[in-house]
Amino acid sequence: MLIDSGIEENPAKFEQSSEMQQVNNWLRAFEQALQACDREALLSLFADECYWRDMLAFTWNITPHEDRKSIVDGLIKYQPKVNARNFSVAEGRTPPRQVRRTGNEVIEAIFSFETDVARCHGVLRLPVQSADRAWVFSSSTTELKGHEEPIFGRRPTGAAYSRNFGAGNWSDMRATEQAYEGREPTVLIIGGGQAGVTLGARLRLLGVDALIVEKTPQAGQVWANRYHSLALHNEVAINHFPYIPFPPNWPKYLPKDMLAGFIGFYAWAMECNVWGNTRFLNGDYDEEQGVWNATVRLNDGTERTLHPKHLVFANGIAGGKKIPALPGLSDFKGEVLHTEDYYSGGGYKGKRVLVLGTGTSGHDCAQDLHGHGARVKLIQRGSTTVVSVAAAGFNNAVHYQENIPIEDADLIGTAPTFRLLQRGYQLNVKRMKEHDKELLEGLRSRGFKVDFGPDEAGHQMKLRSRHGGYYLNCGCSELIVSGDIGLLQWENAQRFVAEGLLMNDGHVEKADLLIAATGYHSQEEVVRQLLGEEIARKTGPIWGVGQDGELQNMFGPTPQQGLWFLGGGLSQNRVYSHFVAIQIKARELGLVQ
Repeated sequence: MLIDSGIEENPAKFEQSSEMQQVNNWLRAFEQALQACDREALLSLFADECYWRDMLAFTWNITPHEDRKSIVDGLIKYQPKVNARNFSVAEGRTPPRQVRRTGNEVIEAIFSFETDVARCHGVLRLPVQSADRAWVFSSSTTELKGHEEPIFGRRPTGAAYSRNFGAGNWSDMRATEQAYEGREPTVLIIGGGQAGVTLGARLRLLGVDALIVEKTPQAGQVWANRYHSLALHNEVAINHFPYIPFPPNWPKYLPKDMLAGFIGFYAWAMECNVWGNTRFLNGDYDEEQGVWNATVRLNDGTERTLHPKHLVFANGIAGGKKIPALPGLSDFKGEVLHTEDYYSGGGYKGKRVLVLGTGTSGHDCAQDLHGHGARVKLIQRGSTTVVSVAAAGFNNAVHYQENIPIEDADLIGTAPTFRLLQRGYQLNVKRMKEHDKELLEGLRSRGFKVDFGPDEAGHQMKLRSRHGGYYLNCGCSELIVSGDIGLLQWENAQRFVAEGLLMNDGHVEKADLLIAATGYHSQEEVVRQLLGEEIARKTGPIWGVGQDGELQNMFGPTPQQGLWFLGGGLSQNRVYSHFVAIQIKARELGLVQ
């Protein structure tokens, strides 16, 4: 049976030997044309519709190309600089096979190659009906030559601290290393959540000195501090950390406290340098010295100015909590909490609660309050993309359900450029609508406004464009449909008053508590507050879809030298922490200016 990421299955099979041969034929022809920089030969090897996403292998950046001419122009431009060669089907990886991707039947293969400075892998997709011309081609740096990670067969002996009688042991050396007395970190990472520790681990294995500063007492605790009922909305298979996967007996949907504990353990096991109870206060960049002047406040209240070459914001992709200027809110006599400050509905049994906002946090808080006996009504301010957890898996986990190694799934998942990714999301939205038909009809019948994201590309495109405006249903939608959780439309309200929310028809929706599920300030605002207006303006937008379809100023160099951003879901951090670490290491080696 075909492995399917489109909208239907095809029982046709393709012989493995034939798939392997066709892939090898294409790779041989491609290498010959590439080495000769033969434009006509290269053009003949790509289909009329074709895509190439390069991830550091040719361009030292994440660089998409979405037409044949730009692909060939790029290959000819960069090949003399990188000397890519030795293209072949990758040994030890998922072998070439026939699959359906974005509605097309293709032969998909993972291949390997090298450049003068790196060993690389990529993904090739050849249409079954014309396997001599590539539809999708990706190229990705795996490791830098001479700077391979010391793992598995290359693991260190531990001789420096093992049975070191009369001298310091491992714990002593770790304490000394983390103190940073008389030395500066090369990289300062702001945030000790999943992004910070995965990047810290990768940089350490590349020999780059990185310090993580975390405002809570220890790495991962930001998850423990979130609302009591929180659990992840996608399955564990997609969320593993690099080097150390979650235990095989852990649940499919991780509770936040398990994740918090794991992050703390991970930071310890991967020997990340973490300063807990430490706040990043401000920073500016010394252009002449090529370092940051970064001031942090330590646990004891003292301040220290560090001078790293690289500053990485790994604090998520949003800033502080945001409560908009709501008319009459200052007149409301009840309690007001932002979702960031909400922990549990345990003390609100019998209380009247309004929850403003119908994204994931708003739904989760409403469901938790209802479960504790509160009388809850959601206030919808704009249409929301609602998808069942099961249907969300059509996008979120498709490559991770194919019984292939997670490294192969990651490589396959990062191969498409934006236009192709969007098309895949649109195809899967059609499946989601059908799967969730009854649920969506029920929501509409209650007056809930539903949309399917920008260009009908679903919640994933909302995530990429604005990181909000959607809900993966864990049961709250059914409570709305049944009427157990009430629903109000913000457009039908006038203003808040002392007792609650005054509606247009004159009645007051009385409330003892208002939960503001109104999101967070942008990362740009965080940069403005911490690094100043000039750097914020120079850096520009962070997150959101850029002109090339990539996320703006994420996972790569920004216009401000030495400033980087890493964030998103657990799987994004697993994948892109590798590329940020490689890019920083390459700059430390002088491979990139």
